Amino acid sequence: MDIRPILSTLRRHKTAAALIVLEIALTCAIVCNALFLIGQRLEKINQPSGIAEQELLEVRLGGIGTQVNATARTREDLAALRAIPGVKNAVPINQLPFRRNSWNTSLSLIPDQERPNFNAAQFFASEGTLDTMGLQLVAGRDFEGDEFANLEDVEKDATIEQRGSAVILSSKAANKLFPDGQAVGKTIYSGRMPLRIVGVVKELARPVTVESDTGYSMILPVRVNYDMGLYLIRVTDPARRQEVLAAAVAALEKVDSSRMVRAKLTYTEQREKYFQNDRAMVGLLITVCVALLVVTALGIVGLASFWVQQRTKQIGIRRALGATRGQILRYFQTENFLLATVGIVLGMLLAYSINLWLMGAYELPRMPITYLPIGAVLLWLLGQIAVFGPAHRAAAVPPAVATRSA
Repeated sequence: MDIRPILSTLRRHKTAAALIVLEIALTCAIVCNALFLIGQRLEKINQPSGIAEQELLEVRLGGIGTQVNATARTREDLAALRAIPGVKNAVPINQLPFRRNSWNTSLSLIPDQERPNFNAAQFFASEGTLDTMGLQLVAGRDFEGDEFANLEDVEKDATIEQRGSAVILSSKAANKLFPDGQAVGKTIYSGRMPLRIVGVVKELARPVTVESDTGYSMILPVRVNYDMGLYLIRVTDPARRQEVLAAAVAALEKVDSSRMVRAKLTYTEQREKYFQNDRAMVGLLITVCVALLVVTALGIVGLASFWVQQRTKQIGIRRALGATRGQILRYFQTENFLLATVGIVLGMLLAYSINLWLMGAYELPRMPITYLPIGAVLLWLLGQIAVFGPAHRAAAVPPAVATRSA
C-alpha cells in the first residue's frame, strides 16, 4: 500500500497524531520496565530453596521451660516428635531458607584475608539434619559422629578456632571458591578458623534473599537446642501435614507445658508468608500494565473513530472510485501501524532511560534487551486490535451514503 496519502493526512492532523504517539511511547516505556520488574519478582519468588518443602513442618518454642538443662529437654522433645505416626525425622535447627532473620559468616581462602571472598548463611546441623531437610549431596559425604559438637561447648571452647571444623557447602558457594569443581578436601577459613570441606549439597538458599548471593550457604556440625532455634519435622505423607503438625504441638506441650509455641506452620506457608510482599508487587505491576494498555487502546479507538467521522466524504469518494472494503480497512490499520511504530521507537529509548535511572536509584540490574521487542509486539497487536472496530465501520460505509453526507 502507498503510504504517501497516509503521511499527507497525518501531517494535517499533527496534534492528534502527536498525542497518540506520545501515549504509545509512554505506555511502551512503562510496560517494558514493568514487565522487567515482574520478571525479576517472579524469578525471586520461584527460586529453589534446595529443601523438601512439601514435607516439612516448623515449630518454634519460647520460654525457658521447667528444666534448666536445655540439652536434656531437647532430647525429650525429639523422642516425642519422632514417635508421632507420620513423622520421618525431626531435628532442631537454627534457621531455614526464606526467613526474616539470618546467621551469616564470611568465608576466605586464607586466614584473616583482608577482603573475604563472600558472605555465606551459616546453618547448624545435628545428626540427620541433611536427610530431614531433604538436601541432596552432589559431592563428598555427610558429617560423621565425631565431627559434631554442642553449641554451648563450642562457645566455651577457646581452642575451637585453632582446631577448626568440618563444613558442607552449597554448590554455588563451592563453585565460587573453587571454580574447578574440586572443593571436597580443601580448607577454607572463617576469620582464622579453618573449615575442612567434607561435602557439597546441590542447593541451599539463604534465609534472607540477597540478589547477588542467594545461594551462598554453609552447614556446620553444631547441635543446637530448642531454645536456640526451631524444630524442623519431616513427614512421610505431605497430605497429612496439618494432622502431624497438631500432634507435634500436643507432644511438645506434654513434654513441657510451660513453654510457649511461638510458631507452628508448614514450610510452604512460611515460604508464602516470606514472599507475600513480592506477590503483591507483581499484582500491582500487572494491574498498572493492564490499566495503561486499556487506556492506550481506548485512546486509539477514540482517535480512529474521530478520524473515520471526519473523513466520511474522503472514504465515500474512495469507495465510489472503486476502493474495496479491504483496502479501506488496511488504510486505517496501516495508519495506526505507522503511529504505533513511531511511538514504540520513542518508547524504547524512554524505557532504556528509565532503566538506567532505576539501576542508579535502586541498584536494579540492567534490563535485558528482549523486553523491548516484547513490549513492541504487544503494542503493535494492541493497536491493530483497537483500530479494527473503527476501521471496519469505515469500510462498511456505502459509497452513496458517504457521498450524500458531504
